[in-house]
Amino acid sequence: MNLARRLFMNSLLLAALLLPFCSTAAAQKRTPNKPYLVYVGTYTNKTASKGIYAYLFDPGVGKLISLGVAAESEDPSFLAAHPNGKYLYAVNEIDHFGAQKSGAVSSFAIDPKTGKLTLLSQVSTQGAGPCYISLDKTGKFVLVANYDGGSIAVFPIREDGSLAPASAFVQHSGSSINKERQEGPHAHWIGTSPDNRFALAADLGLDEILVYRFSAAKGTLAPNTLPFAKLNPGAGPRHLAFHPNGKFAYVLAEMESSVTAFAYKASNGSLSPLQTVSTLSILRKDYSGPKEAAEIAVHPSGKFLYASNRAGIDTISAFSIDPVKGTLHLKDEFPTMGKTPRNFAIDPTGKFLLAANQESNNIVIFRIDPTTGALSPTGEITEVPAPVCIAFVAVR
Repeated sequence: MNLARRLFMNSLLLAALLLPFCSTAAAQKRTPNKPYLVYVGTYTNKTASKGIYAYLFDPGVGKLISLGVAAESEDPSFLAAHPNGKYLYAVNEIDHFGAQKSGAVSSFAIDPKTGKLTLLSQVSTQGAGPCYISLDKTGKFVLVANYDGGSIAVFPIREDGSLAPASAFVQHSGSSINKERQEGPHAHWIGTSPDNRFALAADLGLDEILVYRFSAAKGTLAPNTLPFAKLNPGAGPRHLAFHPNGKFAYVLAEMESSVTAFAYKASNGSLSPLQTVSTLSILRKDYSGPKEAAEIAVHPSGKFLYASNRAGIDTISAFSIDPVKGTLHLKDEFPTMGKTPRNFAIDPTGKFLLAANQESNNIVIFRIDPTTGALSPTGEITEVPAPVCIAFVAVR
């Protein structure tokens, strides 16, 4: 078969795989095993990566099919997809953007037929080293955490998916007990509450979860009446995940390798600590090496919580969640079959967990036991340079 014919046959195969995305407005309800587009954010500095990579994910069999480079971009580490499936947003985790000491945030239009991304806009995050991005529940605003800058910002989304200048910016201040890593503020995560009335920010440098009143009409932030929740000194809060019922929130502490369960009160945005547990099993009770917990997620069923461990441990810990109390019980640790699981994502069906191993340049797929929450490798391993974030997109 000559080259032209091979390319033609490959294009037909790709079109067949992507056909479910090109449905009419009448076909609104997704079938259980309808494929998803998957985007992977990466680090491009000192790696072979070119930017954001696209894949097709079949939840029926738990397999990724490469669609190649979706967009070339500098250090597009963390990603967030718009709920309408038309746009993708990425922070560019850099320290200088133009003449500013700042990172950037990029917006892209998604081509549902090919998975390719078209750059719509790129604006300054007003702080260096942006490391996390999310959208509010209305899909009208992008929220960004600047790690190096120790600040947070909100950006309105225009009708065409591009970003307007910041509607809110807050500079954190203070420090904590670790003079090397907590010499100042380091905002590491930001997201809105389930009812979209509050924005919460995890600051590793302050050992605090800061709570702001969020205006979904104007995209503004104001300190809450109860402005923060404290974690253990030196814990280093990194990411937060809400329980699907909205009553509990779980904070992963990077430097302590722990998860703190909070009772969340929607009426006033307050967090009340319930329990702090280690992400490391009892088999590691004498472990004295570095602790670098990275990612946290609650299973869509609300029955399980997962957290990843880096620094040579390279596992994902699985917890069961008490349905009434919201407390956690560590069940087991599962090797990620790679190095440095900086991120992982549970697919929208809840059947698979995809672990992004940054330093071994791969994504390993695990099947989730719906009864026990245990992870078992499917044998599917996808090579991708320096993966940092996995985002699923249901294209309508």
